[in-house]
Order: sequence, then C-alpha cells, then structure tokens
Amino acid sequence: MDDNKNVEEKVSLITRNLQEILGEDRLRPILEERDLVIYWGTATTGKPHVAYFVPMSKIADFLKAGSEVTILFADLHAYLDNMKAPWELLELRTQYYEHVIKAMLESIGVPIEKLKFVRGTDYQLSRKYTLDVYKLSSVVTQHDAKKAGAEVVKQVEHPLLSGLLYPGLQALDEEYLKVDAQFGGIDQRKIFTFAEKYLPALGYAKRIHLMNPMVPGLTGGKMSSSEEESKIDLLDKKEDVKKKLKRAFCEPGNVENNGVLSFVKHVLFPLHGEFVVMRDEKWGGSKTYIEYDELEKDFSDQSVHPGDLKSSVEIALNKLLDPIRKKFQTPEMQKLTRAAYPEPTKQQKGASKGSTAENDEIVPSRLDIRVGRIVSVERHPDADSLYVEKVDLGEAQPRTVVSGEGEKRKVEPLNPPGGSAPGERVFVEGYENGTADDELKPKKKVFEKLQVDFKISDDCTAQWQQKNFMTKLGTITCKSLKGGNIS
Repeated sequence: MDDNKNVEEKVSLITRNLQEILGEDRLRPILEERDLVIYWGTATTGKPHVAYFVPMSKIADFLKAGSEVTILFADLHAYLDNMKAPWELLELRTQYYEHVIKAMLESIGVPIEKLKFVRGTDYQLSRKYTLDVYKLSSVVTQHDAKKAGAEVVKQVEHPLLSGLLYPGLQALDEEYLKVDAQFGGIDQRKIFTFAEKYLPALGYAKRIHLMNPMVPGLTGGKMSSSEEESKIDLLDKKEDVKKKLKRAFCEPGNVENNGVLSFVKHVLFPLHGEFVVMRDEKWGGSKTYIEYDELEKDFSDQSVHPGDLKSSVEIALNKLLDPIRKKFQTPEMQKLTRAAYPEPTKQQKGASKGSTAENDEIVPSRLDIRVGRIVSVERHPDADSLYVEKVDLGEAQPRTVVSGEGEKRKVEPLNPPGGSAPGERVFVEGYENGTADDELKPKKKVFEKLQVDFKISDDCTAQWQQKNFMTKLGTITCKSLKGGNIS
C-alpha cells in the first residue's frame, strides 16, 4: 500500500502542470520498478530569460519524484537551427548556459549534484552517432523532417538543409542519453511524434514525452529571446524588471495570454506553494493564495488589480534573480558574458543603427508601434471633426487618443493578424531586431521622415518602402484602401 502511494505521489509530481503526455501508459510500470530517467535539452543560442524558470520548476518536480535528470546543452543544434549561434561562439555560449542555468537551479533550491550536465558535441560527433544520423536520413522523408521542425526550427524563405537534420538529431539524443522520457514545451510535439515514429525504424525504443504548456511572454505572445520587450533577462537590473513588468500585457479581468499570471502559475506556485498579493489596506490589504485557481478567479472578477499583481510578481521575481545577478557580477562571469554575446561591430541586416544616441540613421525600428484595441469612440466636445478614443495597449489603463479626418477623405483602421493581443509589437519586415528610441525628438522628425514611405500595397498590405508591417503572427493589412497612405 505504501509503495502504491509512493508511485502515485511520484506520478503526481512528474505530471503536474503539464499540458500533454505521450506514452503516459508506460509511466507507472517503470515507476513500479525504478525511478524515471528524464532529459531536457536547450539549444545554446540567445541568452536564457525568466521563462527558463518554467522548465526549471518542472525539473525540480522531477527531482522531488526521485527521477534521474540530464540537462543537455544542445550546442550543435544551436548551429543547425539557421546558425542562430555562430560556430566560433558555440563553446563560449555553452559555458554561459551552464553557469546561468546552474545559478537558476541554485536560486530555486534545486541541488545540482543530483543532475547530470551533458553537451551535445560530447557524443553527437562520434562515429556511431554519425552513422545513425545517416541511417535515419535513409528512412526519413523530407516532408516529415520539415513538418517535425516547423514549430522549433526558424522558418525562412530559403530553408537550409541543416533545419531538416535537426529533428533527427533530437530524436537520437533519447537513445544516446539512455533515457525513459524527454521533457520539453508543447511546441516540441511534432519532434516528439517524429521520434516515436522513426526511432523504432532503427531498432530503438519509443520514449515517453512530457510537455509543458507554452507560457505567454510579457506582450501576450510567446516569450522570445529575439523580442526584447517580451522577456526579462536573468541579469536585468531591478529598474529594468520594473519597467518591463509595468509595460507587460495584463488587462484587468483578462486571464487569457496573460504572461504575468502564467508566471505565477507555472513558476511561483510550484516553487513556493503559495503567492502573496501585496496590497494597500484601503484595497483590502495583502492576501496569501494557497491555490492558483483562487488567484485567477479573483483577478478575473477584478478584485485583484493588475498593478498589485505586477508589483507582487516584481518582488518575488527579484528574489529569484538576486543570487543570479550576484554570481554574474564577478569579473570572470562578466568577461564570459561579453565574449559569448559580443556587441556587434557592424550593423547587421535589419538591425537598428538608430537605437544609439550617436547614430541618426532613420530606420523603422526606431519607432515603438503597438497593436491597440479601440475600447470606445466619442465625438470631441470642442471640435466636430475630431474624435476621442480609448485605446487598450495592454497596459493597466487604456490610453486616450484624439484623431480626426478631413472632408472627402476615406479612413480605415489597419488590421493586425487574427489572435493578436493589445500591446503586441509591430515591426517592419527586416527591422524586427532593432531597439526603439526612448523618446522621439521633435527636431529630428524621425516619424515624419519614415511616414513619407508608409503606403498600402495593391493587395492591401501595410508597407514601408515595400517591406511589410508585421507582428509575430503575420502581416498588417487594411480592408480596401489600395495605394493609400498611412498616418
């Protein structure tokens, strides 16, 4: 009876907060015999950010359940994924990942001596592994390889062959790391089903696949290393954490795509078993939540204000980040960070040179353009040709905007792709990685100079110099004003 209870406790820890499990029927039989062997891999590309606390908190669950856990620093995968990590920086970035992830685990109280850390190139360049890659290539179709990597490998107009190799290597990792299960995000599902299909073709067993939900970033979409404002870096200063949380999408009563609430659910509750909303006495005082569902209900009912939620998350998050910041304040760690992520010496294609005070090139990435949802429209009390709109930009309160239209002038709104959230960043294709000016100086006329080339194409797509306006979900369009101007 005690053994059965122990197995159920382990199953509960391993599976809690997961979105999906493939091969769950194989989980209990293994646990009745021995502890589970699991691996989680991360490609060593951009800097890890606070969303990495989500898999870290699950790794803590696995260890509490007695599982043996391997963390794979997938350096070779990082290069194969459209060369996101240059070959000459792979070793340095892998060192950075190892230090920062160990610091994260120590921050949340996970004993790292129970973990095994492995680098992909430690075994992926061996003769046996290489032969298995060739064997796999002889049975995998191009269609299946492309489909498997669709959610993970960067999709470009002219895809590289390396992107087709990526899913096969990840599948083989399961065999070469000798695990029972692989853990990852739900975006890995196609690679996991690919592994289940093709590993038996090489005589290897199917593994269990444990999948976390995708946690929204601060702008409401996926938290991404390449979208600066969607994520908080692990080394961000406290004032930067405050600024990014202040701008985070957290609409009153809206629990959908709410990155702040999701962080509480998937990180703070699993780690601490509770969450305290700090609140002034005049609004009812602070309240301790033991169950996440109760917090979500109170937020949905608007008895918890977004401002109080954000400030409470800020306090909890800084407690997690403080020991990581401290570790990386040493000269050795600062040197490693600079070497692994050097400042670009030349402007890369699409990067904003206008993001620095000393460079005045007029490029669209200098503008901070956002998706807005019009909450209300009223006539201006003092001008018949003007309107007063309340616009939701994903902030605590909607902004007030005054606009108007001249006589004989047709006006249409620009439409973001379906599923877009208020506050989501809008960029011009090829200029998605730049940093917007903190303030547009009137004398510089940055907006005015760029607006001259804001046009609607013949297929009703918003463009700047024939390059599309976009969000991460697709292009910005209008209904019918072909050839029109954008203002």
